[in-house]
Amino acid sequence: MTLVEFLAPITSKGTHLDRVLSVLYFASRYERAEALTAEQIKGKLIKSRVKNARGINVPDVLAKSGACADSAGQEGRAKLWKLTDAGAKAVRASLGLPEADVEIEHDVGALTQLVAKVKDDNVQGYLEEALKCLQVGALKACVVFVWAGTARTIQEALLSKGGPTVTVALQRHDNRARTVTTVDDFAFAKEVHQLQVAQDLGLFDKAEKTTLGEALDLRNRCGHPSKYVPGVKKVSSFIEDVVGIVFKP
Repeated sequence: MTLVEFLAPITSKGTHLDRVLSVLYFASRYERAEALTAEQIKGKLIKSRVKNARGINVPDVLAKSGACADSAGQEGRAKLWKLTDAGAKAVRASLGLPEADVEIEHDVGALTQLVAKVKDDNVQGYLEEALKCLQVGALKACVVFVWAGTARTIQEALLSKGGPTVTVALQRHDNRARTVTTVDDFAFAKEVHQLQVAQDLGLFDKAEKTTLGEALDLRNRCGHPSKYVPGVKKVSSFIEDVVGIVFKP
C-alpha cells in the first residue's frame, strides 16, 4: 500500500492534523521511520497530492497537536517528531482503522480505493458494506460482501459477451441452465459454472479461474452456518486475489 492509498479516506475531508499524524503513522508502521522532520512530513503530503499541501504549516500543526505527537530529538538543526500512542489512536479513528493487524489496515486502504473507482452502484454498495465489516473486524461478513461485488462484476462482464453466447457456454456445463438475457438470470446458474464460462470466454486464464474458485470456496465457508472462522491473513489474501484479478485496471 502506498501513502496515497493510506491517506485516501481523509484526502478530501479531515483536518491538517489528521493528515500530518497519518503521515507519521504510515512512516512508523510501513516504512520503519520512527520520526520525521516537519519538512519531511510536508514533502510526503505534497508527493501524495494532498490538496493545498504546500500551504500547510506543519511545524505549527505539530506544535498544537497536544499529546498526539512528541519531539524525538534533532536531525541537524531540524526537530524530529514521532507519533505517540494517543496519536496512533487518533489516526485509527480518523481513518476508520480497527485496533488490528497491518493486513487489515492494508485492506481497508485497498477497499477504500476500490470503492471510489467502481462505477456500478450495486457493486459499490456491496464493497462499502464489506469495508464497514472489515473496519469492525467482522471478517466472515466482509468476505461475503466482497464476493457479492465480485460476482456481480463477473456477471456484467459475461453479459457483455452477449446473452446467447453465455447461454450456450453455460449449457455446455449444465444442460438445464436457463437462458441468460439479463444479469438477474445468473441467479439460476451455479457460480462455479459461471467462473468456468468466464474462462471459456477469455475473461480469465486457467490460473485466475482457479484462484477465483478458491475465493468462492472461502465465501461459501463464510456464508454458511459453521464453526469456521477465517484468519486475518486468509481474508487479506482473498481480498488481494479478487481485487487483483477482477477489478484490475
